[in-house]
Amino acid sequence: MKKLLTTALLFSVSIAALAQTYTIEAEQPRQTIEHFGASDAWSMQPIGLWPDEEKQRQIADWLFSTENDESGQPRGIGLSLWRFNLGAGSAEQGDSSYINKDTRTECFLQPDGTYDWSRQAGQVKFLRMARERGVPKVLAFLNSPPVYFTQNGLATNTGRDGTLNLRPDCYDRFAQFMAEAVSGLEREHGIRIDYISPVNEPDGHWNWLGPKQEGSPATNAEIAQVARQTSKAFLAKGLTTQIMLNESSDLRCLLGVYKTSWERGNAIASFWSKDSTQTYVGDTPLVPHLMLAHSYWTNTPVKYMKSVRLQLRDLLKQHGVGFWQSEICIMENDQEIGGGGGYDFSMNTALYVARIIHHDLVYADAESWSWWRACGGNYKDGLIRVFDRRQQARDSRLLWALGNYSRFIRPGAVRYEVSSPEKENPYGTMVSAYRNQDGSWIVVAINYSDAPAPVSFTISRDSIATRQWQQYRTSDAEGETLKPIGPCGGQATLAPRSITTFVSSKP
Repeated sequence: MKKLLTTALLFSVSIAALAQTYTIEAEQPRQTIEHFGASDAWSMQPIGLWPDEEKQRQIADWLFSTENDESGQPRGIGLSLWRFNLGAGSAEQGDSSYINKDTRTECFLQPDGTYDWSRQAGQVKFLRMARERGVPKVLAFLNSPPVYFTQNGLATNTGRDGTLNLRPDCYDRFAQFMAEAVSGLEREHGIRIDYISPVNEPDGHWNWLGPKQEGSPATNAEIAQVARQTSKAFLAKGLTTQIMLNESSDLRCLLGVYKTSWERGNAIASFWSKDSTQTYVGDTPLVPHLMLAHSYWTNTPVKYMKSVRLQLRDLLKQHGVGFWQSEICIMENDQEIGGGGGYDFSMNTALYVARIIHHDLVYADAESWSWWRACGGNYKDGLIRVFDRRQQARDSRLLWALGNYSRFIRPGAVRYEVSSPEKENPYGTMVSAYRNQDGSWIVVAINYSDAPAPVSFTISRDSIATRQWQQYRTSDAEGETLKPIGPCGGQATLAPRSITTFVSSKP
């Protein structure tokens, strides 16, 4: 027995000696985290009309719940932002819309100028279920102005150039529509819209040539004009909803001119430099000093993923502007995991996305992080895989991997720097740390490798010498979807190809 105890002690000591050490630098706060989110496009409209409400509630619980089951395992990932696709009316146009059937949207506005608040009923149902489960913030985004205001009468840019698909005499009407939509959703459905994003992916190499989905490019001058008109319309109605810019399709569009003309590039300088007199919006009421952008196309090669985010962080800091990563899914250039085609329920995609989250939060100082679609089909664009014909849904490791962040890092948490003698390995261990408003610390540790990874971490100048941490792990092992795996001190061994969240005891 004595020999066994000695062997166990030596094994424990050897693990501690091999552990990669991390220090949470409590005197080096970074950004405040506002929320983690996903969007209702385009699946939530049909899902919200399914006859089986139990299936709808299961999906809502997976996405929004912050409750635990009897074993202490989270029932959902606790999203704190829900992105609502405010429709343009392509659904009412049917096949003449030049939009694929599955990506058409209804519009509250009717051709005679009246509003039909029974439209987008499936989406509105999920808005309610999100609010019922405690989701604190809602962002409404538009891929196109209503078809009644566009230059070609469509919600897609088919046959046009790289300018905004909005008639010159309809800027005010477009703004009035957004103001009435925000007012009506609260008046008719009890849903407050906290943010509105009037344009989506206006820059880069996208020209939104159909038939595919709703969308339109726009120049920076056009976007600035939309923001100013929207601000006036909201103020006239007494609205405090914030107007967000500009959902760039690629981080490189914020930094310079990327695969487009100068009118649609250099977004940060265009909107936030006072020298850009035609496009400056820094003094526009209800427009916060933030840039929203999508981190598509910039996640490979891995070294470049880090460097482009550091460039972005530096330029944003120069202009005193914050950053929200507002949309991402897997695209064809993400070849490390086989591109976007074919759904993946495993940790393969989950780890890849966790690495993107880590880089967006740690190197770009993102204050908000959102996935693209909450539910999707046979493509790596949904947190949940939906089987439309069977009206069934299945969760994925991708869903729960986002939950390793969203469920535990709550609105108002502050990220802190983490130091280590060892260099971070994007194919090994990546660690980030946060402190919630209730005083609890959160550490998210990714182990990308196929081998166990011993780690130890401390908090600089921590007054609690023996802080306890509850662990929640997501891996390919059976049942490990935010599974509570017991408390630990400042040492643990990360399972191969896993994501572990450590939640500290409160002070």
